[in-house]
Formats: sequence, structure tokens, C-alpha cells
Amino acid sequence: MIGLTVRQMQYFDALAQTLHFGRAAKLAGVSQPALSAQIAEMEERLNCLLFERGGKTVRMTDEALALRPRIERILADIRDVETTARRGRPTMEGRFRLGIIPTVAPYLLPHVLPELKKHYPSLQLELREAVTASLIEDATSGRLDAFIAALPLDQPTIVTEGLFPDRFFLAVPAGDPAFASPPVPPESPALERLMLLEEGHCLREQALAVCGNVRPVAMASYGATSLTTLLQMVAHGLGVTLVPEMAASAAGVMPDLRIVPFQEPMPQRMICMAWRKNKVRQDECLELARIIRALDHAVLAA
Repeated sequence: MIGLTVRQMQYFDALAQTLHFGRAAKLAGVSQPALSAQIAEMEERLNCLLFERGGKTVRMTDEALALRPRIERILADIRDVETTARRGRPTMEGRFRLGIIPTVAPYLLPHVLPELKKHYPSLQLELREAVTASLIEDATSGRLDAFIAALPLDQPTIVTEGLFPDRFFLAVPAGDPAFASPPVPPESPALERLMLLEEGHCLREQALAVCGNVRPVAMASYGATSLTTLLQMVAHGLGVTLVPEMAASAAGVMPDLRIVPFQEPMPQRMICMAWRKNKVRQDECLELARIIRALDHAVLAA
């Protein structure tokens, strides 16, 4: 590793994770040309090709695959040094890397960020939106200080703190006769038209758990990477989908879309704050959790 900089190894790690120069640059918080230049300089210093570029695709070479575990260990050691150096410093100051799942981020952040800016102006929050499995991996490896997701996580190295329950509703095409008389029982045959997010999204698994007695047939033909896309598909009559309460009001104003409740007891998910068990940033995680719990959740769901 002689001659390599920490920055180059960080850029290498970002590109190895994403296999996409644009997404890697966004993950690293730099411009794409800057990241590309540092990767090229890294390859020159090592006198080998690390990433094969082919149009829009990027593939790691055998040399890069061999280097990756060592670079990950070095970066993990550096993060541990940074974490150790923070002991004894005031909480809620400096850099804090927070992950959040896509079905929570657009609805929670507009309420949380102003509160953090008002009460903790010295906190430098860095946000990453990703699916739960990626957030767990990043928190475990030290690339994130904490993340917000839905329980259960089932990861022994992760500590969780409950934030608030988020009930599920059903988004259906406006005027659909199958949902003329809500509430909807979870075993309704109309739920066979349920459309789901792609594999990896926890909302997909939650939807299957809610509608466990019904086999969704639409899932074989459709899939989406965002809740917004699913709602657009519903509005055009392609099926129905589950929508969390925090997203229900925004979805309800969409033309040709209707939000209907399930029968009581309404299904729900529990949103949580999660972090590594090392306790170094625990005070900040608990304070973030306190701020989120103090929000007016009637406003959050409105």
C-alpha cells in the first residue's frame, strides 16, 4: 500500500461497493472526475488495472479483488482510530454519518433536519439512503455511525432503539369497485393484485407478512425500486400496493389514487434507530432518537 493515500483507498472502496463511477462519487461525496482521477492515479502507482470500464459497466479485476479485503481492513482501522479520538468530546458535534431506508427518508427527513439544525448547528450530518441489508453492513463495518430502518433487524452486533409505529394502508386505483367498502380484510382476494418493491426492500417483506394468506400474482410481472414508482403504477390501474402511514397523505393527493385502511387491528411496522454495540456514538444515537420521538407524529403522517 506504499504511496497510496487514504482518500484513494476510500474512493476504491466506494467504487468496489457500487461498481458505478457516478454512484461511487456520490457515495464518497466528490465529483465523478475527481474520483476517476484518483482511481487512475492509484492504478498508476500500483502498476496494474483495478477496474475494467466497458460502456456503463464497471468490473473489478483480479488484482482489485485481491486488494479489497486489505483496503477494507485499513479503512476500518482508520475509522476505529477516529472513533477512539472522539471519546471525551462533546456529543452532537462534528461529523455524523446516518443511513436511512428509502421508504422512510423522504417523509421523515423534512421534519428531522430543521430540528437538528436548530438545536445542534455544529452537527455535520452526512446522509446515505439505502436498503436495510446495505445499512447493516455499513454500520457493522464502521462506514455509518447509525441508521434508521424498520424492525426486526436480527443482527447481534447492532443495538436498536424504537422510534415510532408506522401503520400500513392500501393504495388502490380510485373508483375500484373491489375497495368500495373499506376497511380491507388482509385475506381479501383483491390483494392478489398486490405489487411489491424489488428484492432487498424491507417493505416488500412486510407486505408479504401483512397479506400472508394471499398469493400476490402481480409481483411476478411488476417490481419497482421506489414507492413513488409503485404508486404511479397503482394510479394507472396496474394493481394495488401497501403504503406506510407517513407516506399516505402525500400519496392521497395523487390523481386516480385512493388510500384505504385495513381492518383493525391495522398492520404496522416499528421504525427504529440502530447502531453498533461499541457505545462510542451511543449518546448521540439516543439523542437523535429522542428528537425523532419528540416530533408531532400527527404532523409527520399528515
